[in-house]
Amino acid sequence: MTKDMTQGSPMKLILGFTIPLLFGFLFQQCYSLVDTIIVGRFLGVDALAAVGSTGPLNFFIIGFCTGVCSGFSIPISHKFGAGDYVGLRKTVANTVWLSIIFSVVMTTVTVVACRMILILTKTPENIFEGAYEYFVIILLGIPVTYLYNLLSGIIRALGDSKTPVIFLTIAAVLNIFLDILFIVTFQMGIAGAAWATVLSQGIAGISCLFYMIKKFEILKIQKEEWAPDRHLMGILCNMGIPMGLQYSITAIGSVVLQTAVNTLGSGAVAAVTAASRVGMFMMCPFEAMGNTMATYGGQNVGAGRLDRLTQGVKSCLLIGFTYAAMAIGIVYFAGRYLIGMFVEASEVAIVDDAFIYLFINTIFYFGLAIVNIVRFMIQGMGFSKLAVLAGIFEMVARGIVGFALVPVFGFTAAAFGSPLAWIMADCFLIPAYIYCNKQLHKRMGKEC
Repeated sequence: MTKDMTQGSPMKLILGFTIPLLFGFLFQQCYSLVDTIIVGRFLGVDALAAVGSTGPLNFFIIGFCTGVCSGFSIPISHKFGAGDYVGLRKTVANTVWLSIIFSVVMTTVTVVACRMILILTKTPENIFEGAYEYFVIILLGIPVTYLYNLLSGIIRALGDSKTPVIFLTIAAVLNIFLDILFIVTFQMGIAGAAWATVLSQGIAGISCLFYMIKKFEILKIQKEEWAPDRHLMGILCNMGIPMGLQYSITAIGSVVLQTAVNTLGSGAVAAVTAASRVGMFMMCPFEAMGNTMATYGGQNVGAGRLDRLTQGVKSCLLIGFTYAAMAIGIVYFAGRYLIGMFVEASEVAIVDDAFIYLFINTIFYFGLAIVNIVRFMIQGMGFSKLAVLAGIFEMVARGIVGFALVPVFGFTAAAFGSPLAWIMADCFLIPAYIYCNKQLHKRMGKEC
């Protein structure tokens, strides 16, 4: 049930691992996609804007959870690559303890602060209560976010990228059913969309748990291996917290940008929401490539196969650039039809703004490919703190656009927030990867 990524063709391994992950991310996006379509169609533009206005905040908080879990999986991939299965089980046990602590603390703090956060981000009055109703339920679901992301991360660290996809597929279908049931039949409004998302992800997480218990013999944790280990927890936090902060720091820039868009009115918010939903689907391949490189890098570092790192980066960049070129054509010819899934065709101004936002972002997907592939490789190599700096560059870029450009140039300026962020991050990540590679070779006494 595991896959060794330290032997064989990097291109073949990366493709084989990325494709199942891609389907996983696509189905994960189905949660927000179905929410948005049903909310937009059945509850109206204001409800769509209310859900969309929480997007960057959602990324800020839920992204931290995802990043922490991804970071926790890196030491696990190192242990697996090195063949240290006792150490692997102890590491998994300590990730469980840490995840419980993190989820309880984060849920308590964010739920209490939810209303104040929406006030600080200048959420428009006409959508404020709807945004609060949706967001607070998502925050109550933080424990199930940890459950799924932690367990799927462990499974991927052992080389299995297919199984989490199966459970997410089931959850996505369930999410569609629950959305229709809660919003259309039970008339629960925006809250129904949020509860459907939380319950569906909970099902996916529980499914991963039962699968791991039944299928992975090397994860049969003994009683003594459950003992908390301060040293292991320190290693895990050293990997997990920087990766979580990377997501959150990046999201701070998105929150600043969203705050600037909020000042342009609910129509602009709805346009960005529709474009972002399409964009999130279009960007799924880059997310899949990034997570692949974290596992690939982690296993090869654990096995001492440093010669395979740059081979993997080059192979994955070739895949990423090929897709980036294809994405431009897809959005140019089909972008308006895709946006039409979320906004009625009669809302001409919103559709036009959404297309401009989406197309400008798509043109710069080559930069996004470098961001995800190189950053996740650096994390897999064990240099997660350096990857945080890339998030700072992204935050600064989005902050410049939000504070300085949107007030002057309006909506079109907002469309350049993410592209500028990717370019600035690339300027840091490329030399950072070269530095990390040299450092690893020095530690292991090998030639570059």
